[in-house]
Amino acid sequence: MAERLDRPKGERKLFKPRRSSQESDRFGRVSEGIARFLGTPRFLVYLTGFVVVWLVWNSIPFTAENHLRFDSPKLYFTALTLILSLQASYAAPLILLAQNRQDDRDRVSAEQDRQRAERSLADTAYLAREVAALRQALGETATRDFVRSELRSLLEELKDMDREREDEVSGE
Repeated sequence: MAERLDRPKGERKLFKPRRSSQESDRFGRVSEGIARFLGTPRFLVYLTGFVVVWLVWNSIPFTAENHLRFDSPKLYFTALTLILSLQASYAAPLILLAQNRQDDRDRVSAEQDRQRAERSLADTAYLAREVAALRQALGETATRDFVRSELRSLLEELKDMDREREDEVSGE
């Protein structure tokens, strides 16, 4: 009676799985491993070998009674069909689960790539601004040739002033 009556009850679930994220991740990793194995040539070879052995074992007459057979070809190998259907019914959800987990990893990877690209773009823009500032600063600094030409023009002006003074002194 500790529940409050003025609030609706939450969803009632028939089964309340109380898995931690670690257990869920472990199940995901195991199912991915199975799904990866189901997509290998080794699995196809094993499955083909299993089916061939099954068909040969249940097709060859051993004795007149055929008591060693467990799946009759007269019934179109019903047990084999059921086993393969069971395998397929478990394989499909495991493959889908593995694909969903791969999609999640791809989404996280794409987000990280996008963030990395944004940082690279920001760094590139910063470096471009710095290079432009350096070019501008270099454009404002005096080069060696500029300083030499300025000194030559000043020297010429001084020589002209000296000549004018000498002319004035000698003309007096």
